[in-house]
Amino acid sequence: MITDELLRQVRLLQIRSRRTVNEVFAGEYSSAFKGRGMEFAEVRQYAPGDEIRTIDWNVTARTGEPHVKRFVEERELTLMFVVDMSGSSEFGSQRRLKRELAAEICALLGYAALANNDKVGVLIFSDQVETYVPPKKGQNHTLRMVRELLEFGTDPAPKKRRGRRREVGRGTNGIAALEHLGKVLKRKAIVVFVSDFLFGEAAGDADVEKNFETALRIVSRRHDVVTVHLADPREMEMTNSGMIELEDPETGARAWVDAGSKRVRRAFGALAKRHEAQVRERSRKVGADHLFVRTDQPYIHDLVQLFHRRERRR
Repeated sequence: MITDELLRQVRLLQIRSRRTVNEVFAGEYSSAFKGRGMEFAEVRQYAPGDEIRTIDWNVTARTGEPHVKRFVEERELTLMFVVDMSGSSEFGSQRRLKRELAAEICALLGYAALANNDKVGVLIFSDQVETYVPPKKGQNHTLRMVRELLEFGTDPAPKKRRGRRREVGRGTNGIAALEHLGKVLKRKAIVVFVSDFLFGEAAGDADVEKNFETALRIVSRRHDVVTVHLADPREMEMTNSGMIELEDPETGARAWVDAGSKRVRRAFGALAKRHEAQVRERSRKVGADHLFVRTDQPYIHDLVQLFHRRERRR
């Protein structure tokens, strides 16, 4: 349901994103992503001056006449956001919730794509694919993407839940999201996977971790993947606050923890650092760029640095 408050949030995010795109990295996005490869255009007959390495030997053998492949530089890009809106995205201890940060990052990159006349789309997932908006161009389409992200988080029981009862919070199934993406996204795209990656490791399920990495690698072979890891400061370190009750927002499981114990706080911090390192290493192994973002800290500088790394690598 579109409320006045939702429209206000969409408009505010639109204004902030456009200002940042214009003032901070108007050309950074284009330098990082534009012209990243060559796209096949056609096969035509060989002409004097054509490079021998461009000869299409299959067509040449079939026709008896030399033919060459012609390529053009990729100009128009497709930016596809895959966004985790599971129960853990509802957490935020300071400036904003993780789902709000996810929407903000997608809006920022979406308006950068709009300024470069690129297509944008979004796939929202939890323990199932919730919403899929195919990539298209235009301001209205970009606004729709932002609205979908903001509206999903404000609806306690989204209509796209296929009628299931919501007895506990929304779980996480990144594997299903990536598999669905492989079916619907036919042309090469820049895939921005935004999540807190609290699945697999959180459940201690090694199979989930392995299967997710495999799914991410398959997508990375066809598309240009960027992983964005969202985290909140209370997920990175535990404050000295005595006995506290923690609840898993996705399963509803609860447990009492002695936050007054240094040993417990150290173990909690070490687990969080290991999780961050695992996500970073997994991204590196499959050939994806990686960005770590906290809800309590600015991220524009880190995003620009990511753009620069991509540009230097090209």
